[in-house]
Amino acid sequence: MGLGTLWKMKVEEGIGTITFDIPGEPVNTWTEEAIEEFFELIGALEKELNLRGAILISGKPNNFHSGANLRFLEQFQSKEESAKALDLFHQAFSRWEKLPYPTLAAIHGHCLGGGYELALACTARIAKESKTTLIGLPECTVGVFPGGGGTQRLTRLVGYPAVELILKGRILSASEADAMGMIDRLVPAEGDLIKEGKDFIKEIAKGKANLKRPQHDFSRIDSVMEMARQEVLKATRGRELPAPMLAIKAIQEGLKVPLTEGLEIEKRYFVEVVLSNEAKGNIHTFFLKTETDKPISMVPKNFQPKPIRKVGVLGFGTMGRGIVIDLLRNMEIPVVVKDIPEALEPGKAFVRKILDGMAEKRTLKASVDDLMKRLTVTPSYDGHFKDVDIVIEAVFEDLRVKDQVYREVSPIVSSDCIIASNTSTIPVTRMSKSVTHPERFGGAHFFSPVWMMQLLEIIKGEKTSQDTIHHLLSFAGAIRKRPIVCKDNPGFVINALLHPYFMKVYELMEKGVAIERIDSAMVRFGMPVGPVKLIDEVGIDVQHLAFLAMGIEPPQTLKNVIQDGRAGLKKSGKGFFLKDGSVDPSVLPLIANLGRSKEMTAEDIQMLLYGEFVKKGKELLDKGIVDSPKTIDVGMIWGIGFPPDKGGPMKWADLTGLSLQLYQKKFY
Repeated sequence: MGLGTLWKMKVEEGIGTITFDIPGEPVNTWTEEAIEEFFELIGALEKELNLRGAILISGKPNNFHSGANLRFLEQFQSKEESAKALDLFHQAFSRWEKLPYPTLAAIHGHCLGGGYELALACTARIAKESKTTLIGLPECTVGVFPGGGGTQRLTRLVGYPAVELILKGRILSASEADAMGMIDRLVPAEGDLIKEGKDFIKEIAKGKANLKRPQHDFSRIDSVMEMARQEVLKATRGRELPAPMLAIKAIQEGLKVPLTEGLEIEKRYFVEVVLSNEAKGNIHTFFLKTETDKPISMVPKNFQPKPIRKVGVLGFGTMGRGIVIDLLRNMEIPVVVKDIPEALEPGKAFVRKILDGMAEKRTLKASVDDLMKRLTVTPSYDGHFKDVDIVIEAVFEDLRVKDQVYREVSPIVSSDCIIASNTSTIPVTRMSKSVTHPERFGGAHFFSPVWMMQLLEIIKGEKTSQDTIHHLLSFAGAIRKRPIVCKDNPGFVINALLHPYFMKVYELMEKGVAIERIDSAMVRFGMPVGPVKLIDEVGIDVQHLAFLAMGIEPPQTLKNVIQDGRAGLKKSGKGFFLKDGSVDPSVLPLIANLGRSKEMTAEDIQMLLYGEFVKKGKELLDKGIVDSPKTIDVGMIWGIGFPPDKGGPMKWADLTGLSLQLYQKKFY
């Protein structure tokens, strides 16, 4: 019988088979309409007293239920509003749980979050083995925690292992979920899920199913949750993020009382989490990720990307090697590299070493030997470059050197071969003067180490055609990068934002704020490393050259450190830090105007430094260098590790009120 647009039931042999399907959507989620109709379904089932049982299935082939729609959660603005919405889920699941006959979730495809919480409210669960059958509660990974009974029902079902499943948001295969006790029966891939489900629910109705529902001993709950708390703090470098911290409280307090009271505790803490800026920042990051997961979606549908059958790389230094590694592991095509003779064998040895490490982790699609066979290295162009479809230049960051290689390679490659520079500082428009057919030339700025960093900045010079940008976006997808596009600009996006940030860092140092204090504040903010440590690790000389290349007068302290022969601990053995991680005392006299000491709170340091990102981001938007604040946020999250729970600097400015304070309007 039809119960609405989304939920439909068919009764056979006293068993109601209920199909849930949101038409036109790739996955089933809890939308307002879905919740409203679910209540109608429950009302009908409460009156169907002749049923022997009910089975829940999905009308989609690879998705059972993906849980709450994050757009639905994102819109909550008050405790009253979010508590009211959350209470609907709890009322529905509670009534479902109390139906006067057994219910069964028959799972095939993704069963996640609020979808699995619905399954937990069923009498039992059965799942079919498949690559697409994935089960779990991933909410903590997007800044919230299971709020539809998950923290209470899963822990009562499987015991202490539920804590890790919830806090890490682990997603399990059907067989793994079966081993954990998250489901009751496993149907082989070739089995009939509906038939098996009907047989199972008949057994349950007759009391012959032998469902295992052990009574777990939670007497050690306080010590177990304290261990979990310490593990979270270790992973977050001491940051008490709302989602995991309040999930821990919900579990710890909820397991000391009956389920009905535990559910109330969960609801209270969930409301607190979902309204937090960190939850809204994390959800924003989730949407940024889904929007940029497939770069081809950024290309017009009627555009035909240039087939890439062979790639040329100019330069086999640090960046060239990293680019080659990504090309070999992601594209099944030949790669040719040109550099001076003495750079070729060391470059090949490095590439093989990194690929060997990947092979050990089983992340390669082919053997290392097969991958290396695709690689040709040469000290001269010969005939190796005449048939390449794209050339990535990764030579030394010197305009004269780059001009020379462009003049050399342009007449050798075909006139429609894409040429892209990996430059991090030199204007693309300026370099295009040495390229014939400059419309096929653009920037492709990779980040180091290339094989670990997802971001790729694609830069449009004054003469770069839009087709070239589309070709580069397609290429980014082929090598599994997350691209952002910007117009030519000193520092493009990421370095443009980093330079005022670092200038402010040097200013703080010269005002007497301790290096340790500066770095500690930004790590507590959520950055992977402090700014001074980052300068030291990337290379102090690299930053000095970048300032000069962008026409920026380097701070006096930076000049002093360079003149003292310090390029960074890893590069020259001398930098801002010693091997044990402490500040090198001998660098302190090099700080300009040292002799005074200034105390600042971590919060003041964070606001001062993070504010530089926002101000520069606003400038890039006003100049039309980027066309959306999303571009800046994607770049900063995946380019320098800006904390995902903050959603990027521009989103965080909106969430904290800084954008209104500075500009009287929000970026989003």
